[in-house]
Amino acid sequence: MSQQPVLLPYTDPAFVADPFPLYTQLREAGPVRRAVIAGGLEAWLVTRYEDGLMALSHPQLSSDVRDASDPRLIERLPATERESVLCNMLRSDPPDHTRLRRLVSKAFTAHRVAELRPRVQEIADRLLDEIVPAGRADLIESYALPLPVTVISELLGVPVADRHDFQRWTDDMTLRGTEPPDPARVDEAWGQMRSYLTKLLEAKRARPGDDLLSALIVARDEEQRLDEDELIAMAFLLLAAGYITTVNLIGSGIAALLAHPDQLRMLRDDPELLPGAIEEFLRYDGPVNPGIARFAREDVTIAGVNVPRGATVLVASAIADRDPEHFPEPDRLDIARQDNAHLAFGHGIHYCLGAPLARLEGQIAIGTALRRLPDLALGVPPDELRWRPGGLRGPEHLPVTFTSDDATVGSRS
Repeated sequence: MSQQPVLLPYTDPAFVADPFPLYTQLREAGPVRRAVIAGGLEAWLVTRYEDGLMALSHPQLSSDVRDASDPRLIERLPATERESVLCNMLRSDPPDHTRLRRLVSKAFTAHRVAELRPRVQEIADRLLDEIVPAGRADLIESYALPLPVTVISELLGVPVADRHDFQRWTDDMTLRGTEPPDPARVDEAWGQMRSYLTKLLEAKRARPGDDLLSALIVARDEEQRLDEDELIAMAFLLLAAGYITTVNLIGSGIAALLAHPDQLRMLRDDPELLPGAIEEFLRYDGPVNPGIARFAREDVTIAGVNVPRGATVLVASAIADRDPEHFPEPDRLDIARQDNAHLAFGHGIHYCLGAPLARLEGQIAIGTALRRLPDLALGVPPDELRWRPGGLRGPEHLPVTFTSDDATVGSRS
């Protein structure tokens, strides 16, 4: 099938603010579309839900970027991934992926996540205590960002005094703003992060604590340990993935509610809808956009389209999660939607290990904000919101106003 690649215009503010009209056109034009994505790279977009499910489990679609034929995919990776391409759980396939995930899963269990609920609630309330008296805030900087940063830092055992540094280094490597990333800045940040993580792991070997990094150091799978490079790669992955997407989930979820007052009222009136609302936020405008990359080990056929060996296949979850063949009225935000098996967390063996934690943080953060910030409203005209372009989607800032009432400080019912 020969087709001219479609350009995804990441430099166009209108597209960045609302990519979904173009996504609808791409999905209607065909199930698999060649496209030029961020950085001028070419990919084959899988645009429909059922095809996305199949592609995420296809044995010939690899997570290992070394299976790609375009050398720029390796060259443009931050140093963190060039150095640890064999060690990164997200970019590995079985048997390495199986071993790495099993080792992490032993320390990062659903039971441990459930035990975090009281502490996450405490963090959310403390952050809101600080902003409630003002009657206005940037909910990204004051709330959606520090909440997951604090949670993942405590879970991993990152000292309080070091959290600002690791957040800054991670932002330099991954939250790249509207301009093309500066490779020198990215590599410098990774060098600082790697040095820090090496010293932190040494300290935890000498004096283990009740934290995830200490558990990973001693984690075993049939007498196999994580080696030093794997430990560093895993620590960075958990630090970065442990908060970036959650920031966007919280920010995008609140922004969606403010843009849909009927849904905001419904959720305020019935907080029991909150778990389903989180799934709808993930489907409607998820934090990974347009989707999840795979690389063709061999020529493969997807939805009748021949994709050549070495091609980058982008399972476009942001497009597939609005497929009308699977989701009735997909462009409508419906927090009471019943069938909501979205692709925002992936599918198959690479299904997001941190999904339970992201859901927990999203529920607590959004639910607590709605309860404690009366008359919550957007503080700027909607068209003045700025969104992160490509890869990781969410509002860069979320200025809001609300009723200032000192009596709500400490009200934690």
